[in-house]
Amino acid sequence: MAVVASPPAKSAPGQEIGNRAMSTYQDARLLPLGNGSQTTRAAIAKAIVRRVVERVDVRVRLADGQTIGAGGPDSPVLELRSPEAFYRRLAQHPKIGIGDGYVTGEWQPAPGTDLADALVPFAARLDALIPRPLLALRGLADSALPTHHRGTIENARTNISAHYDLSNALFAAFLDPSMTYSSALFAGAGQWRQQPLQEAQWRKIDRALDEAGVAPGSRVLEIGTGWGELAIRAAARGAEVVSITLSAEQQQLARERASAAGLSDRVDIRLQDYRDVAGEFDAIVSIEMIEAVGEEFWPDYFRAIDRLLAPGGRAVIQAILMDHQRLLATRHSHGWIQEYIFPGGLIPSLRAIDLVTGTHTHLRRRATFSFGPHYAETLRRWRERFLATYDAIAGPGFDDQFKRRWEFYLAYCEAGFAAGYLDVAQLTFGKDQS
Repeated sequence: MAVVASPPAKSAPGQEIGNRAMSTYQDARLLPLGNGSQTTRAAIAKAIVRRVVERVDVRVRLADGQTIGAGGPDSPVLELRSPEAFYRRLAQHPKIGIGDGYVTGEWQPAPGTDLADALVPFAARLDALIPRPLLALRGLADSALPTHHRGTIENARTNISAHYDLSNALFAAFLDPSMTYSSALFAGAGQWRQQPLQEAQWRKIDRALDEAGVAPGSRVLEIGTGWGELAIRAAARGAEVVSITLSAEQQQLARERASAAGLSDRVDIRLQDYRDVAGEFDAIVSIEMIEAVGEEFWPDYFRAIDRLLAPGGRAVIQAILMDHQRLLATRHSHGWIQEYIFPGGLIPSLRAIDLVTGTHTHLRRRATFSFGPHYAETLRRWRERFLATYDAIAGPGFDDQFKRRWEFYLAYCEAGFAAGYLDVAQLTFGKDQS
């Protein structure tokens, strides 16, 4: 979900998403310096690490007992257990190396420091983290998105399967009983930790259904089934629901859950790409699916919604969002989350969504409801349950490195939302009939 980005770059005139000219976007400050020797690159990585931690409210304890960083006595503490190995890893691939260094145990939070809490200071100052003279080193960090991760019809199912077909038991171990894998919506401004997660997930789903105008007799399309909770709640209102997914594991369990709820006659769960859906729907709902589409195919995604939405109908899209300038700075960069968690994924900006819909469709955004801090709390709950229940699912394919990889993923995303680097919003669209 979340991708730690380099400081944002300014776009040149006319180079906006939705415009073909944007494909040539490049920040002139960020020119490659060449590969250099491994020793030189490791030395550069070491220098960058030291400069970065001097700018954030953390302390880093080195293997020799030395402590560096701008943090005070109450700041999060990180332990760099194998610094030379970590610097060499960063030299090989800075963006992927940070997460891999955690997975392999080269660094970790010190006892008493929570992993997400330790990452928040970095996410909070991301725009100013790298000194301007070091921006030129970004050429060493960025690599192109793999072509086999492009969100084509052929690749999309593989990308989705890589994450969602891992195991239904894995997701059941840390999700709430509704099996909802997106941000919850808690009540009020405080005391969230006392609120049941399942109720908060129902609140989020019901808000989306209300915004989409789902009522008895509504023809509803859900793009991205998950494990069926939204489809079930829509059908319970008396709607006729078509829900599509590319995950065979999700389809199977969602069908079972709809049957157990006695709603199979009103819920049609299909293994189908959004580009292949036909028909007309009064309401279209898509919860955190756009992140898996890929920028190249955002026009296809919104054109499909435009084509399928009946006159007078409403579409509600729940999307993870980043600042537009951050999107411009990271859109061609392959990072740790894309490598291990969500292949082919890219988080959009609100401006990018407006540009794409305005250029390619009749859809116009009517309302925006943002609730980013709620995602930080949701992720905290997931991570706690994941760690508490992992022993029950550990086995072939789910070893200690898998555990640390997913722990880092969940904490990494939590920090992004807690710091405000990432947001999540329900976006309501209607058609411009002019």
